[in-house]
Amino acid sequence: MAPPAPQSRDLVRDVTTTKLGGMPIAVLGMQEMADLMISAAESHPRPNLPLFLTSANGEVLSRHARDRDFARMLAQADLINADGQPMVVASRIFGEHALPERVATTDLFHSVARGAVARNMSFYMFGASEEENRRAVENAQRLHPGIRIVGHSHGYLKGEALREKVREIDALAPDILWLALGVPREQVFVYEFGPLLTNVGLIKTSGGLFNFLSGSRSRAPGWMQLCGLEWLWRIKEEPTRLFWRYLTTNPHAMLLLVSRSGTVAQIRASLRRRLARRMPAWAQRATGIVPNPIATNLPTDASGV
Repeated sequence: MAPPAPQSRDLVRDVTTTKLGGMPIAVLGMQEMADLMISAAESHPRPNLPLFLTSANGEVLSRHARDRDFARMLAQADLINADGQPMVVASRIFGEHALPERVATTDLFHSVARGAVARNMSFYMFGASEEENRRAVENAQRLHPGIRIVGHSHGYLKGEALREKVREIDALAPDILWLALGVPREQVFVYEFGPLLTNVGLIKTSGGLFNFLSGSRSRAPGWMQLCGLEWLWRIKEEPTRLFWRYLTTNPHAMLLLVSRSGTVAQIRASLRRRLARRMPAWAQRATGIVPNPIATNLPTDASGV
C-alpha cells in the first residue's frame, strides 16, 4: 500500500503516541478508540483508500523487530493500539506517556458496535472458518439489535475467489471492515488489497475476534487479563498451537519493551542515524537501514486465530 497523503490522516494525526517496543502506540482508552473509529469511518477521510487501524501484542512486537517486511507493512497503519496488558504496564515504567488501559479488539468490537447502531453505520466481517464466521455474525446481531452487517465471509479464500471477494466487499461499501485473518496475513491483505477497497471507510485488523465472538473460544478471567496473564489461559485452551508461539515471542517482546521504549528508543534511533551517515549504500541495505522491496508471498487465506 502506498504511503497515504498527509491530508488523509487528519482524524488520527493529532492522536498522542508513545514508543513501546519499537512501535508507536496510540495513547487512547477503549471508548476513545471506539469513538475515533466511528468518526473516522463515518467521515471516510480518504476518497480512494481506507484508513488502516491495527493492534500490537507480544507476538506483533516480536515479529515487527524480526521481520523487515512486516515492520514496513505496519508502518502504513494510521493507528496502532495496545492489545496486551504487559504493554500498558511497560508504558508506565519505560514509555514517554502512560497508556490509560488495554484496548483489546475483542472488547473494542462491542464498543464500536454500540456506536455504529446508534449512527446506522455498516460492517463487513471477513475471516475465520465458515461456521465460526456465521456464528460470530449471528451473535453480533443478537447482542447488538439493529447492527448493519452488509456482508460476511470466511477467510479461506485465495486466487480469483479472493479477488472476487475483495470486489464484493468494495461494492458493498461498508463503513468498517473487520478483518480477522490472524498475524501476519491481515497486514499482507491490507498491503495487497487495501488500494482496491476504495469504498471502504476503515479496516480494523481483528486477530481471533470472531473465534471469541462465535463462542468457540473463552476469555481469561478478569484478574488474569489485568495481570497480563491471558496468554497462559490461551495456552491452556490451545496448547498445541500456542505453546511454542508464546514461548518464543513473549520473552523477546519483554526485552523489546525494556530496550526499545521511550527515551531508550530515542537514544537508539539517534545512534542508528549517526551510524548510517558513515556507511556505504550497500551496507545500509544489508543492515536494513535502507529497506529492500517488500516480498508479499504469504498466503492470504487464514483461520483468523
